[in-house]
Amino acid sequence: MASRAKAILYIFLHMISLLSISQAEHHPSLLTLFGRCNFDKIFQFGDSISDTGNFLVENPLDRSGRLPYGVSNSNTPTGRYCDGLLMIDYVASAAGLPLLNPYEDTNADFTYGINFAVVGATALSVETLARKNIFGARTNSTLDVQLSWMSRYLSSYCKSEADCREKLKNSLFFMGEIGGNEFNYAFFGGMSIEEAKNLVPEVVQTIMNATREIIKLGARNIVIPGNFPIGCLPSYLTTFRANSSFDLNHCLRDYNQLSVYYNLQLRVAIVKLQLENPSVAIVYGDLYFAFQRLFSPTIHPACCGTGGDYNFGFTMFCGNAGVPVCSNPDRYVNWDGLHLTQQAYKYIAEWLILNISPMLHCPAS
Repeated sequence: MASRAKAILYIFLHMISLLSISQAEHHPSLLTLFGRCNFDKIFQFGDSISDTGNFLVENPLDRSGRLPYGVSNSNTPTGRYCDGLLMIDYVASAAGLPLLNPYEDTNADFTYGINFAVVGATALSVETLARKNIFGARTNSTLDVQLSWMSRYLSSYCKSEADCREKLKNSLFFMGEIGGNEFNYAFFGGMSIEEAKNLVPEVVQTIMNATREIIKLGARNIVIPGNFPIGCLPSYLTTFRANSSFDLNHCLRDYNQLSVYYNLQLRVAIVKLQLENPSVAIVYGDLYFAFQRLFSPTIHPACCGTGGDYNFGFTMFCGNAGVPVCSNPDRYVNWDGLHLTQQAYKYIAEWLILNISPMLHCPAS
């Protein structure tokens, strides 16, 4: 009887979740969101939330290069960990620019910017994580490596430091989301929440130092996104629910509190960095709040599979043979356990753009 009641409650709450998504569809046209801003380039650093193909170049047999990834994008897998497009794709469209090509595609056109993000990337180096007994990183293309790629590109793009500053003054930079994988690797490797919390200051400082570097290179408009409420992700709910308490949204309370703590420390650091650089717009991107807007109190199922994209004991990976895929990804928030659907990314991108645009030093059209 109890199990039947739980099943009925699950279905009811899931219907509420789908209703909340459908109600979020009344958004303005993407092309009107940036308003007065006229950015000519976008540069993206980060991880799988933003990677448009770098990891697939590094690992040609990765699941992101085959269906069902890309099923909502004309059945075309592109290396995006999603059924279709990502937030950065919608940001580029809102700016009137083409979608960003991945840096590791040596034949790509970088006229309108570059995507340096790589699936599994961390802010901290792999060596630093190993000293903290955190292993399992999927790539060595950490934030420092991505910064070196940016410097390498600019060495051929600019004639001088002054020329770089002039050429980058109308560019928009996204410093992440990055830093979330430190916690994914830590938690799925058996680390406690209190132990993982000790990572926060160093992760935040690393992101701030990287931001200082791109400011030196000439960046004048920078967005630094925070982390999602990780306790709402199916991979976390599947793995850690047994020893966790739940919040009103049926998410794992302690893991979400870690995200809140991390985001708060990030925001404090951004304020300090802004004071150091009053002529630069350094804006926090509140992905936590934007994500929560998609939900009513509910259990959060994944459209594809039941686990995540990290090999920590899951057997129901999206993209593996026999793994079920929902027939309507646009009605789901979560795609594969850790990543969101195209439709969810679209809503979050629209909200993010509307909220960051007034704080940017937008180049006039």
